[in-house]
Amino acid sequence: MAGHDNGHDHGHGHHRRGAHPRSPRQAIAPERMPPPPSRRARHPIVVIGNAILTIIVLAIIAAGAGLYFGKNKFEAAGPLDRERTVVIPRGAGIRDVAELLRRERVIDVPMVFVLGAAIAGKTSDVKAGEYLFDPGVSMSDVLDTLVDGRSIQHVVTVPEGLTSEQIVQRLMESDVLTGEIAAVPPEGTLLPETYKVTRGTTRQQVLSRMQSAHKRLVQETWERRASDLPIKTVTEFVTLASIVEKETGKADERTRVAAVFVNRMNRRMRLQSDPTIIYGLVGGKGTLGRSLTRDDVERPTPYNTYTIEGLPPGPIANPGRASLEAVANPSRTKELYFVADGTGGHVFAATYDQHLKNVSRWRQYQKEQATIPAASPPPGEAAAKDTPMDNNAAQKDSSAQKSVPTPANRPADKGANRAGDLPKGSRTQ
Repeated sequence: MAGHDNGHDHGHGHHRRGAHPRSPRQAIAPERMPPPPSRRARHPIVVIGNAILTIIVLAIIAAGAGLYFGKNKFEAAGPLDRERTVVIPRGAGIRDVAELLRRERVIDVPMVFVLGAAIAGKTSDVKAGEYLFDPGVSMSDVLDTLVDGRSIQHVVTVPEGLTSEQIVQRLMESDVLTGEIAAVPPEGTLLPETYKVTRGTTRQQVLSRMQSAHKRLVQETWERRASDLPIKTVTEFVTLASIVEKETGKADERTRVAAVFVNRMNRRMRLQSDPTIIYGLVGGKGTLGRSLTRDDVERPTPYNTYTIEGLPPGPIANPGRASLEAVANPSRTKELYFVADGTGGHVFAATYDQHLKNVSRWRQYQKEQATIPAASPPPGEAAAKDTPMDNNAAQKDSSAQKSVPTPANRPADKGANRAGDLPKGSRTQ
């Protein structure tokens, strides 16, 4: 039995040695156990830190993927299928703007728009206004448009020759402008022009622009004036320009009309300008609403240049650039009279005899056109004595366009006017 056991042990030992050859030293050495896990690795802080690090890495990967797809979405064509106008109100935050754009179908993912604006550092740079967006516009282009303030430009056109009160009324009728106007500006302090504005611009802002533009232009034009003008102050300069503005709407004859008045001032002749009568009667209202009468002509007012010497105390309207320049440098003529020619312009004369002939031709034209009733003599009835009033002054005043014919016999010699010889009502506005 002992031998059998020895043989069995011998065979087993032989099997182990064949599987794991060991040196005699190794054979007698105790076998080593695997080291236990590190106590540091098992520490809860380390475990939590590893988890957090893993989460951070995953978050970075997710953020990178989100930025990639978000950038593509931000720059890709949007859902808008046709042109659309959107009004961005004042004081709207970037989230409000994004939601408004979504409702208007300009964008479809407001959060991408908000994040894009935040990454670009432009969340507070969006400007209020009215914007027009093209079909398929990307969120990137939408943001650029809002930040640059490329809003729709509207035009506010103020014709030459309106009074300040008429200009205020015109601004109040605009549905593009907002706000109230504190007070009507002084007459002759606004520059009639076409102004570009954005929706929501206040009416007071437009008036301020008109006043600033007028001041600059008047100063520039006054500095370039002819040295021999009989006007000595800027107020007189604007006043005469306003009279010229009301007398003609044709650009090519403004300098000649200005010359007539300048020549008359140099000779100390009364200006006898019909629009000054109307302004003296109605002030800034601009229109009389009826025909001028003999009593109107004879009624003394500070503005009636048929009864006063020289210029009225202030402008009778707001003159435009052309009239200001015409007065600053009038034509070099000896003309003292002008009368309507039936085409919207006037014919001029240096002598009274020639003026009477021009008046006669005008009366003949009126008869041929049958525009004056037989019971009411045409303008010029008293021309043999002097010059009748403007037969269409009110029409000029009300429209300020002066594109219609302006039948009128013009200034006469000082003291020669016999307005009372005209039948009452023969002078119409």
